[in-house]
Amino acid sequence: MRLVDLSHPVEAGMQVFPGDPPVDSRLAASVPRDGFQVAALHLGTHSGTHVDAPLHTVDGGSPVDELDLSRLVGTARIVHVPDLQEHEVVRWEHVRAQLADVRAGTIVLFRTGWSRHFGSPRYLAHPVLHVEVAEHLLSAGVRVLGVDTLNPDRTPDDASAGPLELPVHAAVLGAGGAIIENLTNLHAVDWQDPLLSALPLRLRGLDGSPVRAVAMQL
Repeated sequence: MRLVDLSHPVEAGMQVFPGDPPVDSRLAASVPRDGFQVAALHLGTHSGTHVDAPLHTVDGGSPVDELDLSRLVGTARIVHVPDLQEHEVVRWEHVRAQLADVRAGTIVLFRTGWSRHFGSPRYLAHPVLHVEVAEHLLSAGVRVLGVDTLNPDRTPDDASAGPLELPVHAAVLGAGGAIIENLTNLHAVDWQDPLLSALPLRLRGLDGSPVRAVAMQL
């Protein structure tokens, strides 16, 4: 079996969505003092590589512990959209050819290469998906999509400015689907249609969870 880890390391001070809780950790027990080590961890539900549940943007939507896990383990289609500029919009015409034969239940991942900017201010100026891309995928029976950016929608410089416009979230999560964000290493998957696993923690009643996203070739 071949494995490629598609997840960013979770560590104190890592980049998060503007205004989200910062990631922090500290030792609560140590081997010299206590005979074992335990760390206290503070982070938001959307830290690092993570999955959005419908509750993230849909009032009364399903929480992450009620996601159908079978949707988050399965065949993935990696769509390559290179050489994008800051805030560039990916439209259906740009990806149609790579998705012409996509099947219902496929997990569609967009490889922009923007993950190389993770941790820098430029990461916030990532490309975005036009909502028509999400609508076409939903019509084809796709219910989970992932991006190697912070957000399939535009990320504002200041998230406290008011309600966000999140059309891709509204479409996918509104249809009961899920969105995987902050993927990395998609370039290392050099075979077609890998098996993907991106399972969340079973956080009861919450809106999302970090995942350990892994591409596999059996």
